[in-house]
Amino acid sequence: MAPSTSRGSNSSSNGLVTVTIAGGGRHDHADPASNKDDEEDELVDSDDPFDVTHTKNAPHQTLKRWRQAAFVLNASRRFRYTLDLKKEEEKEQKKSMIRAHAQVIRAALLFRLAGERELVTNTGVPSLAATTPDGDYAVELEQLVSMSKDQNVVSLQHYGGVKGLAGLLKSNPDKGISGTDTDLSKRKIAFGTNTYPRKKGRSFWRFLWESWQDLTLIILIIAAVVSLALGIKTEGLEHGWYDGGSIAFAVFLVIIVTAVSDYRQSLQFKNLNAEKQNIQLEVIRGGRTIKLSIFDIVVGDVVPLKIGDQVPADGVLITGHSLAIDESSMTGESKIVQKDHKTPFLMSGCKVADGVGTMLVTAVGINTEWGLLMASISEDNGEETPLQVRLNGVATFVGIVGLTVAASVLAVLLGRYFSGNTKDEDGQVQFVAGKTSIDNVVDGVIKIFTIAVTIVVVAVPEGLPLAVTLTLAYSMRKMMADKALVRRLSACETMGSATTICSDKTGTLTLNQMTVVEAYAGRKKLDPPDDSSKLHPQVLSLINEGIAQNTTGNVFVPKDGGETEISGSPTEKAILYWATKLGMNFELTRSSSTILHVFPFNSEKKRGGVALKLGASGVVHIHWKGAAEIVVGACTQYLDSNGQLQSIEKEKVFFREAIEEMAVQSLRCVAIAYRAYELDKVPSKQEDLDKWSLPEEELVLLAIVGIKDPCRPGVKEAVRVCSQAGVKVRMVTGDNLNTAKAIALECGILSSKEEAVEPIIIEGKTFRELSEIEREQVAKKITVMGRSSPNDKLLLVQALRKLGEVVAVTGDGTNDAPALHEADIGLSMGIQGTEVAKESSDIIILDDNFASVVKVVRWGRSVYANIQKFIQFQLTVNVAALVINVVAAVSAGEVPLNAVQLLWVNLIMDTLGALALATEPPTDSLMRRSPVGRRESLITNVMWRNLIVQATYQVTILLVLNFGWQRISLGKDQDSKSHSLQVKNTLIFNTFVLCQIFNEFNARKIDEMNVFKGVTKNRLFMGIVGVTFVLQILIIEFLGKFTSTVRLDWKLWSFSLGIGIFSWPLAVLGKLIPVPKTPWSRTFKKHIRRLKKSRSTAPAQQQ
Repeated sequence: MAPSTSRGSNSSSNGLVTVTIAGGGRHDHADPASNKDDEEDELVDSDDPFDVTHTKNAPHQTLKRWRQAAFVLNASRRFRYTLDLKKEEEKEQKKSMIRAHAQVIRAALLFRLAGERELVTNTGVPSLAATTPDGDYAVELEQLVSMSKDQNVVSLQHYGGVKGLAGLLKSNPDKGISGTDTDLSKRKIAFGTNTYPRKKGRSFWRFLWESWQDLTLIILIIAAVVSLALGIKTEGLEHGWYDGGSIAFAVFLVIIVTAVSDYRQSLQFKNLNAEKQNIQLEVIRGGRTIKLSIFDIVVGDVVPLKIGDQVPADGVLITGHSLAIDESSMTGESKIVQKDHKTPFLMSGCKVADGVGTMLVTAVGINTEWGLLMASISEDNGEETPLQVRLNGVATFVGIVGLTVAASVLAVLLGRYFSGNTKDEDGQVQFVAGKTSIDNVVDGVIKIFTIAVTIVVVAVPEGLPLAVTLTLAYSMRKMMADKALVRRLSACETMGSATTICSDKTGTLTLNQMTVVEAYAGRKKLDPPDDSSKLHPQVLSLINEGIAQNTTGNVFVPKDGGETEISGSPTEKAILYWATKLGMNFELTRSSSTILHVFPFNSEKKRGGVALKLGASGVVHIHWKGAAEIVVGACTQYLDSNGQLQSIEKEKVFFREAIEEMAVQSLRCVAIAYRAYELDKVPSKQEDLDKWSLPEEELVLLAIVGIKDPCRPGVKEAVRVCSQAGVKVRMVTGDNLNTAKAIALECGILSSKEEAVEPIIIEGKTFRELSEIEREQVAKKITVMGRSSPNDKLLLVQALRKLGEVVAVTGDGTNDAPALHEADIGLSMGIQGTEVAKESSDIIILDDNFASVVKVVRWGRSVYANIQKFIQFQLTVNVAALVINVVAAVSAGEVPLNAVQLLWVNLIMDTLGALALATEPPTDSLMRRSPVGRRESLITNVMWRNLIVQATYQVTILLVLNFGWQRISLGKDQDSKSHSLQVKNTLIFNTFVLCQIFNEFNARKIDEMNVFKGVTKNRLFMGIVGVTFVLQILIIEFLGKFTSTVRLDWKLWSFSLGIGIFSWPLAVLGKLIPVPKTPWSRTFKKHIRRLKKSRSTAPAQQQ
């Protein structure tokens, strides 16, 4: 049965990921046979455990399968940066255990930390408080912790409810704590800080320990020890320690360099994790709303909560409207819990699913269950990436070949040794039956065995999968500088395959710096828009009332007469600023009415509302604010400039044209409306009030405002770069179609007005109402989607992925989470994004700028390109080293490269080579290529050509030197036979290493003639090449006793350098050889597949 080809699902019944990839949509006009072949290529091979193209949300069964299939010499190192499946299971068990035994665990942790007398915190401030108050506060820490853990409403009432508790904590439910340094210091001493003791990361010694767990290195160390003992016994201490000691030193050098490299990577990941955990949130202190780190929250703080926020600490609800909390992160149950005065307790680490509210913080850090959980588990950096899995497949294949070759060399050398065909440097037979001592036999066998094991070390490319981690760690660090925080490693490389980016408008393509530039009150246009003299007092009063109460923002007027501070979303801030210009007194307006019920702004309905009770009069006003055409559509009347009610029916055309005129100028149009309501119709019981739907019909229009949000500088260029790179940019926005079209034209997403026709530009509602098949047909053509809901964005992502696109999506709201999760790469916004959106995303764009998204694409392509460079370089060394040793062993019974020399080559190839090539910065040429297909062959035909040219050249030169040494006559005639042999082997070793050094330059540019372009800008590359060259000189000239080499004169050095340098023009000539575009591996697989198919169908036809 053929494997599943469903693109909409992430997993299939056999546990393998079956998401297909980019390219499917690019062959619309190809012939059926060609399409059939392409579809076959895009299927996941169910027999290949390494055929995993999409590791996002992959089932554990798939991840286990490829690990088990990998040929690994050092599992602890190879799988260090993959997901620890056991830890994931343990984490879930710990959650349930903490829920049941929180107090016991906390007591044990307190005891341990008291013994250590220090805490690992971010601030250096002790994060645990004494169990008794110091007299500053009338409530004890343990009482607060107990109340929060047990969610004890009786205890809360005992303290006088939320207001009483706030008083005991010297806080104010409206204005918060004072926030002075003295106040904060006292609170931290009494109740602790909002940090927790982190489990210490691996030390350098742990990395050192793991680095020598490699089976081959252990064997080499044992062989070195035996060789050392035998050497000292037979030749004495002065000369007998060279062979064994030099092997041991080389092995330790490999271990130390590997450990240093791995330790540096771990520090990078640690810094990135700290950045991810450092959530920024709003807090009310001294009556003003300020933004600070989650680690700076203290007991007594008043924290506003809105949809998508993470609850930063344990606390109790002060006020809330339709507040619903997702507590699944702590309870494990995906149940949304409504919070009100009956269930006021909030748990740290949970997410706000709906509504708005404010909370009083009652416990922080380790005094919360979330803090206990975080202190009990260590951060797991592990995660599969598709390249990691595929490179493990390559490493496994090459490793098996290398093991086979090493076994063959071992058998040949042992056979030649015991048959008397192996001679020493002086031409004496090394083994004569009955005459050679046992010590000499053991020594000879160990040397042969050491060579075979060293061939395995060189042949098995352990560094290949780890090079992915190295380049990803480097890229992640550099992407931070480019304002992109990577949450999932795999997203780095997947971005290199992105074929389309579905971007939000507000804040991503625009600056998110909004100002009201046009305003209508009734039929009158205000010019300037903040001219309150043209407004009737009643109209002005109602506008101010609606804006002040129907907002999640805040206006703070300093008592010293400083500049007014306005907080909230950019749209809220723009409208609040406009109202203050009209003369609104925020505090006075808010205090003159009481909020009965709130309908938070909803991205589905595009509006938000509030019900108010005015003083003691019993009059109820319901205010609405939202998308202009939707709110105006719900209005039946409007207030004219004289404050008189007029029917809106005759004026609907006027208002519609006014909205369209503003939209064409790329203004966001917001309408403000209200209606009077009878108090007796408002539910009197709190339960009924919470379920009450605010009336949204028969509204009275008060005002329409046009808000300008300028296009970001550089966005047009970024969009052009994307188009050039084969990445289509689509705008998905909640604004109306005219505003969306105007911005799209300004940003270059639409090239002309003539292009702005359906379905290129479409409304979310129109797209939503299409059938699934119709959506797929239309999705490819869509460039701009206006008035879209988060669900429309999800439908678009699903349709595009089914068409074979690799989709990147930006999102900032909680409702964007499904689309961010479904997309191949979810990009959340760091400034405007909610915590729910960030947690559902793969990469956080820290500056909310579209240009940063394009930089991420660039880095994604760079990751793939760097890995290919390293593969080409490493496999060239593998092939050359294996062939030269095998041919020499079989034909002459000896190998020109000994164990120490091969270990040095391995160090150049694995660690130093990876550092040099995997950290190449991205170039502009990367953005002039088409996206990399996720199922595209890792080793392209161009790479095979380059590899074969260089490997053939190296093998030919080295074999000529090995067997034609005397004819070349580069050595001195008076040299003894043994010295001549040493010179020959030294020259082979030196030439081989120099070939690799010069070939590193060739590997920099796989398909470009000029391999030196930009090389001086990469200091790390130049530094590693320079260090390698200097060390090679030291090895040849001064460390001969360790490496079994002799000094070379200037002629032989010149000869070695000449051979190495010739690889540069040879690479240029090699690149002139044409190769087919279809990868040879794919052609080979196709033939195998067809052969299997013909064999399986033959018996059926005979029957």
